[in-house]
Amino acid sequence: MNSEGLIIGIATFLIIGLFHPLVIKTEYYTGTRLWWVFLLMGIGGIAGSLMVANTLISSLLGVFAFSSFWTIKELFEQEKRVERGWFPRNPKRKYKK
Repeated sequence: MNSEGLIIGIATFLIIGLFHPLVIKTEYYTGTRLWWVFLLMGIGGIAGSLMVANTLISSLLGVFAFSSFWTIKELFEQEKRVERGWFPRNPKRKYKK
């Protein structure tokens, strides 16, 4: 029985699920200034995906990479959601007016 597809599907679900609260927490504590960290993580994931011969690991690194890239967009979207009052502001942080 070939279970790689099922493993990739489950892992993709978990990776995306991990990035959702990561976006919220990152914006809450640091704002959008750490977007470049997600860019580097994405580039690293792509590099790893291209270098690994194992299909399962390569696929998961690709999912991780593009989830990191998507997180950059979501981080700036989260900033807008906070401005609209949909999510709480961090009282210890200064915000743009």
